[in-house]
Amino acid sequence: MNQLRDNLKSLGLSPNHIFQIVKDAIGEDLAGGTDLTSTATISDSQVSTADFTSRAAGVISGLHVAAAVLEYCGVNHYEVLVDEGAKVLAGKVLITAQGNTKKLLLAERTALNFLSHLSGISTLTSQWVEATTGTKCKVRDTRKTTPGLRQLEKFATRMGGGVNHRLSLSESALIKDNHIVAAGGITPAFNAIRKMYPDKFIEIEVDSIEQLQEAISLKPDLILLDNMSPEQCAQAVLITGGSIKLEASGGLTLSNAKNYANTGVDYLAVGALTHSAPALDIGLDFRKGK
Repeated sequence: MNQLRDNLKSLGLSPNHIFQIVKDAIGEDLAGGTDLTSTATISDSQVSTADFTSRAAGVISGLHVAAAVLEYCGVNHYEVLVDEGAKVLAGKVLITAQGNTKKLLLAERTALNFLSHLSGISTLTSQWVEATTGTKCKVRDTRKTTPGLRQLEKFATRMGGGVNHRLSLSESALIKDNHIVAAGGITPAFNAIRKMYPDKFIEIEVDSIEQLQEAISLKPDLILLDNMSPEQCAQAVLITGGSIKLEASGGLTLSNAKNYANTGVDYLAVGALTHSAPALDIGLDFRKGK
């Protein structure tokens, strides 16, 4: 457990947070009872060896979360065979585990749920990163994450080659359209934040060149260009002249990602990385006779 804790810390993950998520997930799976199928069909003394295998090519993440599931369920003999963020082909064995058969089966679905979901995010992120190759633009996530899994999903984004936007509302300020309406305008909203939190990073969302001009005058740390065309983004880059970093968001797809990246914006904000990534097909199979 201590080695696993150190591994999670080295990946920028909170061990206590991961262990709590795992505990909750197994508790949800058992719902206060027992695994009826395994209890009825498998002896308490039976031991098995199992392989977690990728059944499709992709970028892998969540290996050490799967390891946390194994340890929580009482399977302490396992080996992680690839690195977090590794690109693998179909058929690659990712983790080998040996232990009590009932405990392995208890861990199976929860471990695969984490591993497949997070690897799906990393795989999709890597596709966006590949699509913007040759530009200075970086692909990054949003707060459109699964409640309770934000830390893990943003980790998966990093493993796919992307970068993270703010982790929480308290980390930095982002003045969006509803804030602008509620505060009475971009300038009042910005000035209120700067007065109350003078040292915090401030980003302003704009949806027109007119709003962009007002935002530039305030000298924020970043301006988000919401639902603008590539032509409008290119115009915004010319207007700012590199004085303020720019982020494009809304209407982005893999097919137009390169067009947006070529405008000279610094970031593409892609909510789909976390809210729409398909799970990577990963399975667990017992070795016959073992």
